[in-house]
Amino acid sequence: MKSFKLFFFLGWFLLQASQGFPCTNLLVTKGASADGSAFLVYTNDGEWLYQLTNKAAADHQPGDSLEFPGGKNGKPGKIHQVPHTFAVIGFQMNEHQLAVGETTFTGREELWNHSKYLQYWHLMSLALERAKTAREAILVITSLVEQYGYGSEGESFSLVDPNEAWILEMVGTGDGGEGAVWVAVKIPDGNISAHANMARIGEFPLDDPENCMYSQNVISFAIEKDYYKPESGEPFRFNEVYNPPSPDRLKYCESRVWSLFRRAAPSLNLSADYCRGFEGAKRYPLWIKPDQKIALTDVMSLVRDHYEGTPFDMTQGLDAGPFGSPNRWRPLSWEDENKEKYSWERPVSSINTAFSYIGQMRSWLPDEVGGVCWFGVDDTYFTCWVPIYVGNTSIPEPFTKGDINKFSRDAMWWAFNFVSNFANLKYSYMILDIQKVQSELESRMIGEQDSITKLVLDIPKNERIEMLTAYSAKWGEKVHQSWLELGEMLITKYNDGYVKDEKGAIHEVGYPDAWKNEMNRIYPEKFKIPDSEKSTKPVNVPH
Repeated sequence: MKSFKLFFFLGWFLLQASQGFPCTNLLVTKGASADGSAFLVYTNDGEWLYQLTNKAAADHQPGDSLEFPGGKNGKPGKIHQVPHTFAVIGFQMNEHQLAVGETTFTGREELWNHSKYLQYWHLMSLALERAKTAREAILVITSLVEQYGYGSEGESFSLVDPNEAWILEMVGTGDGGEGAVWVAVKIPDGNISAHANMARIGEFPLDDPENCMYSQNVISFAIEKDYYKPESGEPFRFNEVYNPPSPDRLKYCESRVWSLFRRAAPSLNLSADYCRGFEGAKRYPLWIKPDQKIALTDVMSLVRDHYEGTPFDMTQGLDAGPFGSPNRWRPLSWEDENKEKYSWERPVSSINTAFSYIGQMRSWLPDEVGGVCWFGVDDTYFTCWVPIYVGNTSIPEPFTKGDINKFSRDAMWWAFNFVSNFANLKYSYMILDIQKVQSELESRMIGEQDSITKLVLDIPKNERIEMLTAYSAKWGEKVHQSWLELGEMLITKYNDGYVKDEKGAIHEVGYPDAWKNEMNRIYPEKFKIPDSEKSTKPVNVPH
């Protein structure tokens, strides 16, 4: 019997991260992309420092098992091991170009089965170790919960391989229950999809196993629990039954889906009414066809978003401060003295992001070349994604270091967090400096993708893997060093509120006129210098 200590470590951090710091996923089918790649973006939004690891493929003996920390009763649980497990990067991608992501929708909390030990992060890792395709991953996950139960809240899983993209949504059956309730839908080729902490699958076909799979109890359990009444004449919709919407959740969650969709397909002119909670507003579709084929650079751009250019633009208004910062400190919601409820916007780009990755899957290439985990730490707006190939035998060192309770220049996470946090002092200025470095590095890495691919295809597989591993390590070190230097440059250029030009001359830039005018409007006398000829009232200054 083998203990899964890594799962315990990962699980503890994910549990902390999930408490109010949810995630966002974007799925792009190969027919929707510019070069035939399939993509999956997964942002993991939580205040934790994740050290990226890789796990080699392995063979196991008959009778081997895996042990997991206990559920509500505290007793550890065991599951069977399989004869062979695949190589995996983190809990993101495996050697067969299978990528996994998730967002938690919680749903009906009474369905959370606290007595079971298999959590969603366990299922993600187990799927990567045991499945070659998205379809196989669904079967792995659902067969495991059928046999051992499901111990997490409602979850949306993204499962993408070079040829297919699926969303699997799952809830438990409550304390004392067995198995899980779930439905999985394939995203038609040529389309994109997204989810952000609300169940997205509504109506689904009951007789199309090629494109839809579901648990036998998906409808009967809802009837038993009185969540759904067939006599109502309403069609069965998984999302409405197991994750009933509320205005606050719509604003927090569906606004991100709306923004991703409206940017990918402006021609749809999608209304914001649904994500604003307007009664009778139409739900957003599970998938859309983008106006243009989506390239890797477009994927990166889509998940860098604070609702810019919309009425909800977080870089505008008094709440953005004098320098247009889109960041809002948690908690994001509050009540006033009259118990009226308010909340800040929750964008795709969050300062609380621990890491994000873009899985790129290319069906026409050998797996060890075609699968790329573009990995980055911190806010997607500030990060710089580094290509890590799924066959690599090691991870770039700066991604493997760090402690959230101790600043260290050796850790990629701290290098990026220093820059993004310091930028809040004068955001509208510093973001331009940051984007310059970010763009230069990402453009070079993307620009080299074709040449490095052609180069390694001409050499034996073992040499190919060695070269790609070294290539990723080189870029990991380059990005890390560049961000350390960027942080040093920013604190020098913007010290004490001044701005230094390229010659080192200091400039007093003060505050934007629009912000000062707004201050004058709110406080018409507070900052005003009295006219000595008109002022007769003395100003009392306390000693």
